[in-house]
Order: sequence, then structure tokens, then C-alpha cells
Amino acid sequence: MKAATLRALNQARDEKRAVILATWLDTGEERLIGLDDSVEEDIAAAVSEAFAHDRSTTIEIDGRDLFLNVFNPPLRLIVVGAVHVAQPLATLAKTVGYDVTIVDPRRAWSDPARFPGIRVLSTWPDDALKTLDLDHRTAVATLTHDPKIDDPALHVALRSPVFYVGSLGSRRTHAKRLDRLHESGFSTAETGRINAPIGLDIGARTHAEIALSVMAQVVAAQHGKL
Repeated sequence: MKAATLRALNQARDEKRAVILATWLDTGEERLIGLDDSVEEDIAAAVSEAFAHDRSTTIEIDGRDLFLNVFNPPLRLIVVGAVHVAQPLATLAKTVGYDVTIVDPRRAWSDPARFPGIRVLSTWPDDALKTLDLDHRTAVATLTHDPKIDDPALHVALRSPVFYVGSLGSRRTHAKRLDRLHESGFSTAETGRINAPIGLDIGARTHAEIALSVMAQVVAAQHGKL
């Protein structure tokens, strides 16, 4: 790897930008491809898939092998609501490699002692999400059932490039949520991004089981399986 390429990779990592290092294996010629860069039609699909699934690969173009080495920012889960479900959810998310942030303006809930080793922000979620640089490697889960807290978070998340948005609550609760969002100007296409009731249907009942169903759904979304 050339020194200039290494410097550019380090800068992309520091700035949390997704890049692919594309290298022709027969000549060693290399180039960096950013997430929003225009690329040749014959490699566009492979580049898009590599970014989406965080999977490096070798493709053949006109009899030549091109290695696409993916350097993605860390996966992140932002949990809005420091409720009981959030505790096992944060643990599960860390276990599978996610950076976790808990956001809740209610200081009785957002006590850092309840979430050892986890970043906790005791602020309003819309303010927090605007400063967290939401990107295509970020998932957002709202868990409070409280429109004053969940809705502002959704207002930000639904108009961001996050790969997953989920909200806790019954179908009746979600129907009311949709009504509020539509009244606020969100389209059905935008609100259709919300996974609600949140989590895969595994018959979850306990807080830990609900957390498991949520994390499974997040991972499924990460891999394009929803």
C-alpha cells in the first residue's frame, strides 16, 4: 500500500467516512472509492454491495481481478429511552460489535450507573441525534412510549441515512404515532421506514427477550434481510 493511500485511509477512519480500497491484483494499481463517489458501471453493483454488507470481495473485470477492501465506520446503535429493555439491549449490541449510545432526558432513568461502560446522554433526543452524525452504519431504536421523547427522535432519524429505525409499542400505539408524524408533514414512504412493533416476532415477553428480538431485527436490517 502506498504511503499516500495509507494517509487517506487514516483520514477517512478519523472522519468516520466509509471507503473502499480497490486494487488490481495483477498490477497493484490502487484507488480509494468513497460511499458517494461515482464509479464505472461494471463495478457499481459490487461496490454498493460491499459497502452495504461490510464484506470485502474480489471481482473479475475483463479477465482481471479487482480486490475491493471495505473500510466502514463502526456500527452504532442509538437507544432513545433508558428503560428496562435498554439495559439488556445495550449489552447485546456491544456483544455483536455495536457502539451504543443511550439518550434520555429523564435523569432518574439515564443514570450512568445503570449502563456501565455505555455512553449515556441526558438530553433531549432531537438535540442529541443532530450532534451524533447519523450515517448508514447507524441504527436508532425508540423505547419510551412517550411521544414527547420518541417523536422528536423519529423526526431526525427518518430524514437521515440510518439503516434501521424501530419503535416500541403496540399496533394501536404505532397507529397513533403514524397519525402524529403524518400531521407533522412526514410522508407514508418516510414513516414506512419504522419497524413497529419493534423487534422480530419471537414471542418475546421478558425485557431480555424483547431486547433479543430487537437486536436480531437490527442485525437483519444491517445485512439486508428485512
